[in-house]
Amino acid sequence: MKTTFQLPKPYRAVLLLVIFLQAALLSTGQSIKPSESGYAPANGAKVYYEVYGKGEPIVLIHGAFYTIGLNWGALIPELSKTRKVIAIELQGHGHTPYSERKLSINTLADDVKRVMDYLKTDRADIAGYSMGGSVAYQFAIQYPERLRKLVIISSTYKSSGWLPVVNSGFDNLTPEIFDGTPIKTAYDAVAPDTTKWKSFLSQMFAFARDTFDCGDSNIAKIQAPVLLISGDNDGLDKVELMKTYELLGGGISADLSPMPKSRLAILPAQSHVSLMMQTGAILGYLNDFLK
Repeated sequence: MKTTFQLPKPYRAVLLLVIFLQAALLSTGQSIKPSESGYAPANGAKVYYEVYGKGEPIVLIHGAFYTIGLNWGALIPELSKTRKVIAIELQGHGHTPYSERKLSINTLADDVKRVMDYLKTDRADIAGYSMGGSVAYQFAIQYPERLRKLVIISSTYKSSGWLPVVNSGFDNLTPEIFDGTPIKTAYDAVAPDTTKWKSFLSQMFAFARDTFDCGDSNIAKIQAPVLLISGDNDGLDKVELMKTYELLGGGISADLSPMPKSRLAILPAQSHVSLMMQTGAILGYLNDFLK
């Protein structure tokens, strides 16, 4: 008798919420085309990028399983009115081919640097969401001279920055759970080899289960201004988030001391995925911080 895959109930509820929210996010879609797109060589692989607009460059790094359009589709048309937007797709995501190369935030951060090298971009603002935020943190540590300002959206630089339920969320997942979801649809639409889908997911699950920590001391050494954006219920441990902000010079009484160069914004009634749908709020924070 044929059996049907069943995810444990707590995780099924979470995943269904993610799927519905991502479907809504997909509907925002990009309304403009890139002025340039292509592949940059990086560490024996190649990384897909798109370029929009003109002005001071900002590099956008998407979250796990996302494509450029799925993550940044609503923001790129607005950001590109005043900025040169460089959006990339990480290893195995979107247009970027699957690779047997082990996934690590160190290698992915170097991939970002290689794209900047290829596009002759000496310095840029870097914005990362979720997994992309962890990569952005590592980029700030590895290549401080290439960074102007840093924007971290619903992300952390260490595994313990997430609530325990988030860290255990991948323990029971298999590739089949994504069948028929917007994530799979987006992948099939642009992936250079769709037969690598299950290999890609298995690689991502292993990556998600690996603990990582960029180091408190390294975060404290970041000289660039940092904007932290979080949803109040996005899965981040808010005690750890506040510790992060303090490492960056925040959490003081600005009536008695100069205002810190870094900023913290927590949006109410937002989950990890719904946060990226708050286009107006995020755009407002970005424009004010980056100008």
